[in-house]
Amino acid sequence: MRLAVSTLLACAALVAAGLAPLAVQAQKPAATAPAAACPALLQHSFPRLQDEKPQALCQYAGKVLLVVNTASFCGFTPQYEGLEKLNARYADKGLVILGFPTNDFNQESTDSKKIADLCFNTYGVKFPMFSRTSVKGNSANPLYQQLAQATGQAPRWNFHKYLVDRSGKPLASYGSNVDPLSPTLVAAVEKALAAK
Repeated sequence: MRLAVSTLLACAALVAAGLAPLAVQAQKPAATAPAAACPALLQHSFPRLQDEKPQALCQYAGKVLLVVNTASFCGFTPQYEGLEKLNARYADKGLVILGFPTNDFNQESTDSKKIADLCFNTYGVKFPMFSRTSVKGNSANPLYQQLAQATGQAPRWNFHKYLVDRSGKPLASYGSNVDPLSPTLVAAVEKALAAK
């Protein structure tokens, strides 16, 4: 007991003098880095296609985004394949493709299970897909309203694409006829990914 008390007193003296071993010194809590701020563009939540579970877009803060309005019965529907190839190529570098099915152009099913089946089973989509929504005009969801305002371009058809940088700033808008693997779009994605 005497040894334990004398050891404690010795340690206390070392702590007071600032000479105690690290294990004995009281540890200050590590300063936590502030969480990446969520840009205004991403301060929205949308239900996930496969189960309607709400998904906060803030989880994608700090990523390069390619936001695409999709449809199941469109001449551009095979672009799902190119989008998934783009996703597979660049996801580990920070690209996230966000798919928003819409019937604004009368080419989407009202059945979420059918939409999900086409995306996930027919085209093997692995990027996030959300429930059917509106992307144009006064009924457009808030994300699409902001994208259209920032770029001056609202979707005129299905598979319109918006490229957004890591800070949440829309960089460019690409029409439906721009293939996901076109040199123009791939170069813009690579440039956005390279910027820190």
